[in-house]
Amino acid sequence: MTVSNRTFSGRLMTWARGKSPWVTIFNSGGCNACDIEIIACLMPRFDVERFGILSRGSPRHADILIVTGAVTRQQAPRLRRVWEQMPEPKYVIAVGACAAGGGVFQGLYHMVGSVDQVIPVDVFVAGCPPRPDEIINAVVTCLGLMAEDAVHGGRAWRTKATSEAVAEAIA
Repeated sequence: MTVSNRTFSGRLMTWARGKSPWVTIFNSGGCNACDIEIIACLMPRFDVERFGILSRGSPRHADILIVTGAVTRQQAPRLRRVWEQMPEPKYVIAVGACAAGGGVFQGLYHMVGSVDQVIPVDVFVAGCPPRPDEIINAVVTCLGLMAEDAVHGGRAWRTKATSEAVAEAIA
């Protein structure tokens, strides 16, 4: 269901998503160090709830999918299914070196590799493991992308802007 930003209900939904994004976490394998850092984000020391960020177990209610670990061949269809269950607009954050490029597991026979080989990724967080403040920064970056996408009418403008910039650089 797509709601236009021109209607009152569309503007209300965009405002609500920007003020209170719901995230769901998917661990596709690895050492679980990134998961511990994500849990640290949810604890009182870093307290992501001050930004209105809530962690939910169901992808059907989530705005942002946080993926940790390198993607195995067994987990790739599951990750894709979780991503497809999320409502539009949906955003993906790949947390850690394993999610970004395979990390120490890169090149193994049972690995697909990075998350962006299975689903589109909006924000990458570097590190092994990344610090909690970097993960919070990635979620805040996703909030900025949500606001820009709402102004431009969807995610397609980012792809178009990137291809135009590449064409200008070549010419």
